[in-house]
Amino acid sequence: MSESDIVPFELQRMFLGDTDPLFLLEIVFRTVFIFLWLVFLLRVTGKRGLAQLSPLELAIVIGLGSAAGDPMFYPEVPLIHAMLVLALVVVLQRVLSVLVIHSERVETFVEGEPVELVRDGVIHPAALDRASLSREDLFEQLRVQGVRQLGEVQRVYFEQDGNLSVFCHDRDAPPGLGIVPPWDLEPPPPLPVGRPLSGQVACVSCGAVQKADRPLLPCACGGEGFTLATTDPLAPGESAGQDALPDHAAGHGPSGGPPGASER
Repeated sequence: MSESDIVPFELQRMFLGDTDPLFLLEIVFRTVFIFLWLVFLLRVTGKRGLAQLSPLELAIVIGLGSAAGDPMFYPEVPLIHAMLVLALVVVLQRVLSVLVIHSERVETFVEGEPVELVRDGVIHPAALDRASLSREDLFEQLRVQGVRQLGEVQRVYFEQDGNLSVFCHDRDAPPGLGIVPPWDLEPPPPLPVGRPLSGQVACVSCGAVQKADRPLLPCACGGEGFTLATTDPLAPGESAGQDALPDHAAGHGPSGGPPGASER
């Protein structure tokens, strides 16, 4: 239809257009299909960008915005088509909301499920992969919560809305891997060379802590770097383990890596 053929306020064109009435059923199918596909894609792409909206809620926002926008600007889009799409999106939202309440499978598909990222000061690398988070992303969110070292943390959950729930010790937190200052500004110091060591050291990959009064064992996460565990990385001169055991007896190399051959 050319612009010259458009008659302003023509009700037949405005509400029904020039299509067969059976096309309304096709609109129903198109809307349902695209809406469910959109929910699926939002679930696949992860929760970080949802900004406290569930995939279902974000799909509603996108669906309503798209359906409401076109008939406002394009004269060839009949109002009845847009009204039908908008009504279907709202009905789909209501139906899925009821299914989410009554079906665990539907809830898991639409909303996802929480992921435990940290337990007792130790990061789960596989969980970070599932949540599409990097270690630096996790540390940034923990610093926002006032966490200075991982020993303070009992549990961290990556929630369905993309936020982190952090549970910390009320007091007397054990030493752990320091996360302040940000490592981009000040990397964790390697284990000192040629100085006695005691106390505990932390894996720089997952935060697992082990005592330094024995040869260091490779970390279960596969990480090879270690640094001194600390109760407060911002306290002057504060770190756990600086004064009793020779460095070579702890079994680590100059870079704080895994144990190597003992000196002769």
